[in-house]
Amino acid sequence: MTTLTERDAGPGAMAGLDAIAMAEAAFARRKAREAWRRRLLPAAGVLATLALWAGLVYVYKVPPFIAPSPVLVAATLVQKFGLLMTNLAPTAVEAVAGFLLGNVTAILIATAFVHKKVLEEAFFPIVVIVNTIPVVAKAPILVLLLGNGLEPKIAIAALICFFPTLVNMVRGLESVNPQAMELMRVLSASKTEVFFKLRLFNSLPYLFSALKISASTSVIGAIVAEWIGSTTGIGALIIQATYAFDSALLYATVIVGSAFSMLFFLVISMGERLVVRWQAPVGH
Repeated sequence: MTTLTERDAGPGAMAGLDAIAMAEAAFARRKAREAWRRRLLPAAGVLATLALWAGLVYVYKVPPFIAPSPVLVAATLVQKFGLLMTNLAPTAVEAVAGFLLGNVTAILIATAFVHKKVLEEAFFPIVVIVNTIPVVAKAPILVLLLGNGLEPKIAIAALICFFPTLVNMVRGLESVNPQAMELMRVLSASKTEVFFKLRLFNSLPYLFSALKISASTSVIGAIVAEWIGSTTGIGALIIQATYAFDSALLYATVIVGSAFSMLFFLVISMGERLVVRWQAPVGH
């Protein structure tokens, strides 16, 4: 049945509608091609890298204890999957606990800094000084202070997460739109209302940018901490495989640690998409 619009529309209007429909279809096809391109290009890059790796090992006859082939690493991943997962568990606990501890502490201190400038002027230089100390130098100190259990590993992971989140959170809380702040003053909003209804929402894109960095660095911190006096964990297994010249296990362990770090990053990215819907993430 012909609609009223179609009966009353002239040839020019119908041509215009057809052109709009064609443009929309072309746009949808272009978006679909871009989506497939984003999926296929990384996959092609990974396959090309693996092929280059395997080719170099084969052409130059590299001994397995120096650089194993991708096939040998894949076989090790399958054969020693239980061992790898057993050692991943403590590293994951340390990384996640350090991530939570470091970021929650950074958010609380950033809030205090924004509301009390005296605290920021007095203690921010100390935070910077602590951050400049290399992780490998902090680790032995924390092991001596906290013992040889999970505590020093969690503390090191937390320290690595702390500084980026503190800096980004302070920036996000302070970079509020002046007009919005003036409106809150006109409405006689309290500091608590300004914080929860304006500052906090403004800081979320900055916060998630820092959290995505922390998701990777917390795993690095936990692994580095395990190098200092630990018998379990991804870091400890890396050391053991290195000393045993078991390069296949070494590579497999590194891949497992990297995969967990990527998974952690993706979880935070998904959380960002769910929470920050009104504004594009900072840096995107």
